[in-house]
Amino acid sequence: MARAVEELGMRACLTESIIDSGEGLPAAWASRTTEECIQSQKDLYKKHHNTAGGRIKVWFGIRQIMNATDDLLLKTRDTAKELETGIHMHVAEIPYENQHVVATREVDHGTVTHLKNIDFLQKNLLAVHTVWVNKDEVDFLSDAGVKVSHCPAAAMRMLGFAPIKEMLNAGICVSLGTDGAPSNNRMSIVDEMYLASLINKGREVFTKGTTDPTALPAETILRMATINGAKSVLWDKEIGSLEVGKKADMIVINGSSWSMMPIHDCISSLVYSLRTENIVSLMCNGRWIMKDRKILTVDEPEVMAAAKHASSELLRRAGIHIPARMSVM
Repeated sequence: MARAVEELGMRACLTESIIDSGEGLPAAWASRTTEECIQSQKDLYKKHHNTAGGRIKVWFGIRQIMNATDDLLLKTRDTAKELETGIHMHVAEIPYENQHVVATREVDHGTVTHLKNIDFLQKNLLAVHTVWVNKDEVDFLSDAGVKVSHCPAAAMRMLGFAPIKEMLNAGICVSLGTDGAPSNNRMSIVDEMYLASLINKGREVFTKGTTDPTALPAETILRMATINGAKSVLWDKEIGSLEVGKKADMIVINGSSWSMMPIHDCISSLVYSLRTENIVSLMCNGRWIMKDRKILTVDEPEVMAAAKHASSELLRRAGIHIPARMSVM
């Protein structure tokens, strides 16, 4: 991953998804001790942090609380603080998670309550999803300065409605994420901006029986996708907005297409009408990565061919056969 980021010219915070406990794990994962989990991440930090001209950061990761002992949580907290880096963790993702925590950690609600009790909630924590939280837990997150990554596509498909408006009103820095497989891998941040507007209106209907078109205004969503994203990864002093003294990270948009025309309000059009095909050029760290929709840093057809080969090879090694379900020419 670090090599891909470096060759492409991108910027990234990379983290290993760490597990030191839980049921049904592959043998290689189940046998890892807490100390091995921490050392693995320290090794990755030493090897890759601040490489590629400072474009790569290495964070510490917790898969989720069902796969983490309190010892791992506390050692992760202390090591990340010592190395001055962040922590990435899926938090309060599904109802079962809170049920598990109530049953095993002896708290009255769930993950966020337990993390507060063990002093894990910190300013360098990025809590992903954070759907199943109550009002007290929203306050806990706010008081600790925890950042939240809201993944609308995953929420709409399977997780449920997070109280985003309440979090923002409480002063929590909420950014947008794409999650991964739960989002069908087709959602970019561009798509997530539009879905964020839909999901919050849907939550208003579900919880209050009314719809409020101003519940999450376009300018708030745009902020979640830009400067709040930079704040969430502790990089807002260098990126997240175009201003003197910051890195030159930007995209160039062609608004003269059927999907965006006519443009009456730029911010509304960016949130509600923008599609990935409208992004024609992209610059990171002052270097063009894509110009006029052509990738400049790698051979795109070659990478796609390699990905296709790797996919077939992984299926072969795993012994998985996917039957053809339609005729293809």
